Amino acid sequence: MTHRFGAELASAVQLLRSLPRSAEKAEDAREQVATWSADHPGLDAELVVDEPPGSLLVGYDLLLTHPEGGTVAISAQTEDGVPWLVDRATHWAAGQVVSVDGKDLSVQAALYALRALGVRDRTVHEQLVDYRILLSEIAEDRTPVTDTELQEAVDDFRRRRGLFTRERTLDWLAEVGLTEDAFAGHMETTARMNRVRRRFAGAPARAYLQSHIRDFCLTRAAWVTGRDGAVIGEIARADSAAELLRRAEHSVHGGTGRLRLTMATALGSELPAPLRTAATGRVIGPVESEGGPLAGAVLRRFPPDPDDPAVLAAAAEAAYTTWLAGRRRAADIRWHWL
Repeated sequence: MTHRFGAELASAVQLLRSLPRSAEKAEDAREQVATWSADHPGLDAELVVDEPPGSLLVGYDLLLTHPEGGTVAISAQTEDGVPWLVDRATHWAAGQVVSVDGKDLSVQAALYALRALGVRDRTVHEQLVDYRILLSEIAEDRTPVTDTELQEAVDDFRRRRGLFTRERTLDWLAEVGLTEDAFAGHMETTARMNRVRRRFAGAPARAYLQSHIRDFCLTRAAWVTGRDGAVIGEIARADSAAELLRRAEHSVHGGTGRLRLTMATALGSELPAPLRTAATGRVIGPVESEGGPLAGAVLRRFPPDPDDPAVLAAAAEAAYTTWLAGRRRAADIRWHWL
């Protein structure tokens, strides 16, 4: 049995060396292996094809069932002598997801970042880049993390995931495969990153508030959006906010089903972009927005209280987000998805 398997193994190696390396002929390679497998029953030959992104060449492994149990994997490389699995594993970017300003972010750190950041209205790519930027920011931070800082990081993490008991937290750690020690280390990193965020409290927040005052005004506005650009254009020709509302209500209640009238009181930064800088009482439109063509007007603005803690907290967060977006735009970013 061993002698026979040895002969079949030699035949399998010869087969692998003869397979076409061109990506467009990978299907031909599968047919060759299927034919060979039919002539060698009991081996359950299975071809594994590696198709590197951006390459016109493929690599192969052949999996065979051993007569005494288990599986034998064969790799054959007829050119430089390095099997594709080893070649990919030793590539300079193996295990790295992204580099930001020459600093790498590993796959492991990327997974930690996604677990920590949670669900946010941003892309995964931006979150990973931001995490790498923050790791660089705290690289020289040698000040020990205080118990208060660590507890704040843990409390925020658990609150955002509804982990209100130790038992639920331990269950979550088991579910995602994190040890308690690994979690503690990650929370220390998060606490240091929170220090970066706190740089924007106080004077930076006040300065940002002063230069972006309309973003923090409580603003009463009305606008109409939809797919009927001609009707919205007619509404936008209103000579006052009151007339705009009258025309909008008439059109919406007219039953076309293609218009949406919205009246809201919100922070200026939360309004549709065209309305954020609009003068009070002035009709704007038709202009493009996320909801399609828009016509609308700001009805009233209520200036923010510069000493309100909630307003200052929002300004600090906005200043921090703006800084991070600037760092992201200026960074040299290279992705290494394998």
